[in-house]
Amino acid sequence: MRVLRQRLPVRPLTTADHDAALECCARDRAANVFVAARIVEGSLRTSPGAVLGHWNGSELAGLAWVSANVVPVELDDDGVAGVAQKISRMRRQVASIFGPSTQVTGLWERLGPGWGPVRAVRTHQPLLSTSKRPSDLGLALDEGVRPATPGEVDIVLPAAAHMFTEEIGYPPFYGSDRGYRASIASLIRAGHTFVKVEDGEVVFKADVGSLALGCAQVQGVWLHPRLRGQGLSVPAMASVVEQVLGGAADEVSLYVNDFNVAARATYARCGFREVGAFTTVLL
Repeated sequence: MRVLRQRLPVRPLTTADHDAALECCARDRAANVFVAARIVEGSLRTSPGAVLGHWNGSELAGLAWVSANVVPVELDDDGVAGVAQKISRMRRQVASIFGPSTQVTGLWERLGPGWGPVRAVRTHQPLLSTSKRPSDLGLALDEGVRPATPGEVDIVLPAAAHMFTEEIGYPPFYGSDRGYRASIASLIRAGHTFVKVEDGEVVFKADVGSLALGCAQVQGVWLHPRLRGQGLSVPAMASVVEQVLGGAADEVSLYVNDFNVAARATYARCGFREVGAFTTVLL
């Protein structure tokens, strides 16, 4: 008698699951664009095992990106429990867990006892979105903000490193900057890094870290400390949003620490509204 192999409720997705995975992400593209972008970039082919799917029979109910970051997508309680069990022995390769608060909290409740301690837990990070061009809101745009060019990696890198260290609390690299430089160069080649340069120095920077399903997620927003408090962040950020909505996407999203009052005020001025909440666990 032939025994049929039972398909596990949580299993790695393959290229055959590409469309179903994107449909899952599209249920809330502002929240799920990070994982959607990795799928669009070909991760199901190039990084087998990096996307776990939670199946309810033949339906893909939810999924999770599992690499240096763990990012849940549309997981219900059963999906959270299944993914947590699947990755319980992966602590050493994971640097953070981030995404929609309910799902991240559920994962950490199950993983935390074996994975702690943590560097930090950002419990509430408002998820913001806009589809309105700042110019339509009457905002002035900083005409000096533009896409970085491939020859500007050397001047973008210090700004990116400063932003990372301020945000995370430790530098993005120790020793060689080769890997970090490569990631910056990749964003610049894609036209996803926007800068303002004065006297050969980057004084403002923002990246489109993820782009998929018509949504662009902005990250790495940074203004030089000496220029802060002068009203320059709104026109600079407004220029980024204007340019992205003018070509790459019809929605721009981002998430921000709830305690960053100045940043939240800037984003509100630029037309962003709160559409959800993220939580980040830094390991």
